[in-house]
Amino acid sequence: MYSMSARTTAAGASSADPKVVKATPEELMEDAGTGLDYGTRPDRMPGYLTPTDRFYLRSHAPTPHLDAATWTLQVEGNGVHEPIAYTYDDLWNRFPLVSVNRTIECAGNRRVLFGEEVGRTFEGTQWGRGAIGTAEWTGVRLRDLLEPAGITPGACEVMSESLDEIRARLPVPLAKACADDTLVALAMNGEVLPADHGFPARLVVSGWLGAASIKWLGRIQVSDHPLYVPWNTEDYVLIGPDFPAAEPARGPAITALPVSSLVELPWPARLRPEPQMIRGRAFAGENRVERVQYRIDDGPWQDALITSPVTPGVWVRWQFSWTPAPGEHTLRVRATDDQGNTQPDSTSWNELGYLQTSVLAHPVCVESPMRALRSRTVARGRRNQSIGAVQRAEDSVS
Repeated sequence: MYSMSARTTAAGASSADPKVVKATPEELMEDAGTGLDYGTRPDRMPGYLTPTDRFYLRSHAPTPHLDAATWTLQVEGNGVHEPIAYTYDDLWNRFPLVSVNRTIECAGNRRVLFGEEVGRTFEGTQWGRGAIGTAEWTGVRLRDLLEPAGITPGACEVMSESLDEIRARLPVPLAKACADDTLVALAMNGEVLPADHGFPARLVVSGWLGAASIKWLGRIQVSDHPLYVPWNTEDYVLIGPDFPAAEPARGPAITALPVSSLVELPWPARLRPEPQMIRGRAFAGENRVERVQYRIDDGPWQDALITSPVTPGVWVRWQFSWTPAPGEHTLRVRATDDQGNTQPDSTSWNELGYLQTSVLAHPVCVESPMRALRSRTVARGRRNQSIGAVQRAEDSVS
């Protein structure tokens, strides 16, 4: 049987920042300024999966400290025959566990760059490019938890609710809730969920906006009629002249995410005038990424090499080689999914700055050969000083 004691202690650990538990050092994370939200630095993504210590944080309230020993998950609503409650041990021990690699992205990712594109300032978290991450999620299929309660013939929506201060909640269609890869996750990257990422249990809704993957689950409501809450009527909806409203919502609710791409370089980037391997990620929500292309300045579009598995709901890694000339350059990357959708040159304006998927003009400054030589000489000197210090310390000990 799974033991809860060690994890319960970890979830209640103190932090220098009272709003979140884990460390958010600036060399790994980008502070969005709310005390709750931290993006992953794009140049600090070392592998296919995002390490848990640098997986982005997006919360609407401080991380709650929940005790697994007393926690329960309620399944109820007029869309089930019999309400049921599960304990933490029930989830670990009564149901088959499955593991999937899935990407989660905030619908407001790249909001700051959207503002620069249209010359506007948006409300909400001022995200750069780092509100996206991929992890191995391990848990129980949501449908396995719904079935013992008996889903009624008229059931159509499932809404999960969090145990944080705001009781975050967002409905999804029954078919999406019962999909093979919709999980109530208990572990992340081979470890029990950290407090900031949803301990004791969170939802993972493949390919949809991050807000659908509710953290700190406490209640699951199955309904026989559409459900309307602030998160699908006022927030996480597209509001603007290109998006007609339909009462009671101010605009179309955001569901599956469109295709987008990310370059693993700082913004702006500084490179040396020598052969480089430029890398990045592309994500297509519920679809597969089929193609990634890049363009240097006003040159032609060229194909980048996709170097990872191509799977719905998961980003791909891509790369290309480049020997840049000294000076100022602009790097553009665009991805295309298996449905023929390609990133647009510009994104339709919407009031809350969501779904910025435009092809971005990434600024790159390439040093002159002499400056690059001086930089390498300085770096070599620093390394030699460090090695010398270590050798002197070893000599003094011996």
